[in-house]
Amino acid sequence: MTAAIDVRGLNKSFGDKHVVRDVSITVEEGRITGFLGPNGSGKTTTLRLLCGLLTPDSGEGEVLGLNFRTQSEAIKRQTGYMTQRFSLYEDMTIEENLQFVARVYELDNRPARVAEALRRLGLQDRRSQLAGALSGGWKQRLALAAATLHEPRLLLLDEPTAGVDPKARREFWDEIHSMAADGLTVLVSTHYMDEAERCHDIGYILFGELIARGTAEEIVARSDLATFNAEGPDIEQVARELEDRPGVLSASAFGAALHVSGTDRPALEAAIAPYRRAPFRWEEVKPSLEDVLIQLMGRKTDDRYAS
Repeated sequence: MTAAIDVRGLNKSFGDKHVVRDVSITVEEGRITGFLGPNGSGKTTTLRLLCGLLTPDSGEGEVLGLNFRTQSEAIKRQTGYMTQRFSLYEDMTIEENLQFVARVYELDNRPARVAEALRRLGLQDRRSQLAGALSGGWKQRLALAAATLHEPRLLLLDEPTAGVDPKARREFWDEIHSMAADGLTVLVSTHYMDEAERCHDIGYILFGELIARGTAEEIVARSDLATFNAEGPDIEQVARELEDRPGVLSASAFGAALHVSGTDRPALEAAIAPYRRAPFRWEEVKPSLEDVLIQLMGRKTDDRYAS
């Protein structure tokens, strides 16, 4: 398959803060790649570097077959960017916003393009409604319609479903997968594990470094993580008692269940041994993506403070 993005050695600093550190990434056309990482990890900066909104300090490669350092203007014309904060005009209607975007891009056949965007995103019946009066889910649809009105080849989504209800999130992802099936390449930053697992592949960024890359299944398989699930009374107290034990990388309560994970199986089993009795019920389970990312975060933090 053809690579929509093939960039190597990407770096960006703001003053003395090194925000993106030697990131190299390849993304094939028509793929949905998710970027995960805590706030301040460099996800948004990486997205903006790739689409030409920011100039890198160093790095080389191609985006959409163009040199991403010297042809950033051409890349931007073929890229859609949906920001986390709603950035359209709230005192204009849905249709007026799309008409304005069409004029900004100097698109031909603007009425037909706007009509098609309204139809595709299910906005026809609300076309005369002010954008500022829309709920979060409808604002999200409008923003997506605006970001794809010029038929980009690359779509960047920065925390696109923050504050949106589950039904609207599901409909949004269904639309994104439909667009990707038509050849659109999508990069999306998210905090939601279920959304990350809906991506074709993911990258985990921490302290500006890309520390994990692949499908969710590949990242879990490479983790060498052992995970046990326990159910029983006062499970929160058990979690607190286990979290500082040798061999335990994480111990998290989920309602009446407890997830305990570690990479040193003998030490982990020794830590949970006193609790493997009634009334607790234990079983070994497959690690979740969240378990693995917590492990990666802890390991990288330890390496950072040790250096």
